[in-house]
Amino acid sequence: MTNPIEEGTAEHREDTHVRHYLLRLARPVEEVWTAVATPAGLREWLAVAEPFEPRLGGAVGLWLPGGTARGRITAWDVERVVEYTVAGRGRIRFHLEPGRPAGTTVRFTHESAEDRDPGWRERFERLLAAVEGGVL
Repeated sequence: MTNPIEEGTAEHREDTHVRHYLLRLARPVEEVWTAVATPAGLREWLAVAEPFEPRLGGAVGLWLPGGTARGRITAWDVERVVEYTVAGRGRIRFHLEPGRPAGTTVRFTHESAEDRDPGWRERFERLLAAVEGGVL
């Protein structure tokens, strides 16, 4: 099997730093969706999500090291796209596609005013372990 986490790419758009990752998980879309778009799933690999209103425009709070990032769900297409835009952390987007021949491909984008990488690779390792280890 190829590496499930491709090295991220970075680009700059004016004052915004954009990071892209491509993840290939062996589990079906509905299981990956649970990991990236529910409070129970996010808790396993990213952060405690409280509040979490699962709908476009819904409130979201991510309890991360350094404090809580509050914001809104700015894209919501069940089992396809979820995007969180949170104060001080930027825009975090997951685009899920059925893998070929099986599994799920996740196209991840993070847009932020900060140039530093907040440790996505390590977080994706935890995501991979949670999804493929059957924790969710």
